[in-house]
Amino acid sequence: MGIEIRRVTGAGVLDYLEDAARLRISVFREFPYLYEGSIQSEREYLGHYGECPRSVFVLAFGDGKIVGVSTGLPLAEADESFQAPFIAADLAPGEWFYCGESVLDRAWRGKGIGHRFFDGREEHARELGLQKTCFCSVIRSKDHPLCPVDYRPNDVFWTKRGYVKQPHLCARFSWKQVDSGEAEVRNELVFWTHE
Repeated sequence: MGIEIRRVTGAGVLDYLEDAARLRISVFREFPYLYEGSIQSEREYLGHYGECPRSVFVLAFGDGKIVGVSTGLPLAEADESFQAPFIAADLAPGEWFYCGESVLDRAWRGKGIGHRFFDGREEHARELGLQKTCFCSVIRSKDHPLCPVDYRPNDVFWTKRGYVKQPHLCARFSWKQVDSGEAEVRNELVFWTHE
């Protein structure tokens, strides 16, 4: 079987929360996020997408099962922590669409699904009348002890998609990491924007 890409919006995403949670926990455990997630925290975080009528999940089906999920919603309806850097920089959140997370099972990477995730979210943003899109990525040093030898950041891919890193737009979040025991670690995430 091939790859099928499907878009669901608003309350329709609720049917896919478990798959999204499973993939987020698995993929974000890897470098650079090092996220030690739980189903409960994922349900709480992802549940917000189900409450937002203008949200979107772009789903990748491979061999009949969900192998990837990409999320998005208007920035003005995202968590205030995502909006704060824009407000501080005098940029109106209401003009932006926030491309949340893209998580894809390792076996399905390198098949063009990442582009289709961006295509789906950007198309959804345009349908909402939003021409500006953004996302953020965690900042990690190249010499981090858990950085794999073969690690390649996605910067080149994002730049080819027309996104520009904005070092002055940073959000801060805390989460449990695979290397932090029970303690949460404060992380900084930098925004990339496309207009």
